[in-house]
Amino acid sequence: MKTTLIRLADTPMQLWRNGGGVTRELLAWPGQEGWRVRISVADIEADGPFSTYPGVQRWFTVLLGGGVALTIAGTEHACRIGDEPFAFSGESSASCRLLAGASRDLNFMLRDAEGAMQKVEASHAWRPTAQRCGVFTMGAGRCRFDKSVVHLSAESLLWLDGAPEALTFECSEAAGDKPAWWMAASDRESAS
Repeated sequence: MKTTLIRLADTPMQLWRNGGGVTRELLAWPGQEGWRVRISVADIEADGPFSTYPGVQRWFTVLLGGGVALTIAGTEHACRIGDEPFAFSGESSASCRLLAGASRDLNFMLRDAEGAMQKVEASHAWRPTAQRCGVFTMGAGRCRFDKSVVHLSAESLLWLDGAPEALTFECSEAAGDKPAWWMAASDRESAS
């Protein structure tokens, strides 16, 4: 099983095409061209449209800041810190309005793949029903699976190219109760 550990601080920033913020791409699997799984963190600094991604399923959650109101196909959805990840179709017309200043957000996108994103319950076993999976955490902590323990620094992603039967994640005591999110993906033709 291949494991990849990516720290947000080590990931270069890319300007959005519309100039409304910057993105840091943590993972594009199997590669940047023709990705099936893409995980990124975006800093949204101004109201504006989201790029469309036909054939892509998207999940979105707020990491820092005052949150945003996403308008998807004419319906507004408020997204704030602590909310469950919001799922929507990448081909939908989407725009963003800042609720109280700049916002940092986690994005999980799947193309020709099935999967999901959900909040971590500390120290509770999570059983992914997918080929690949990962965890993104805002606080330093430990991810346990099989007989392995992987230590993550704050604002980092652990990605596993072979999903174990179960994983647990817990923040270190120094990090306090910082949120984390599980993500799982399987190729569409292999998904059950």
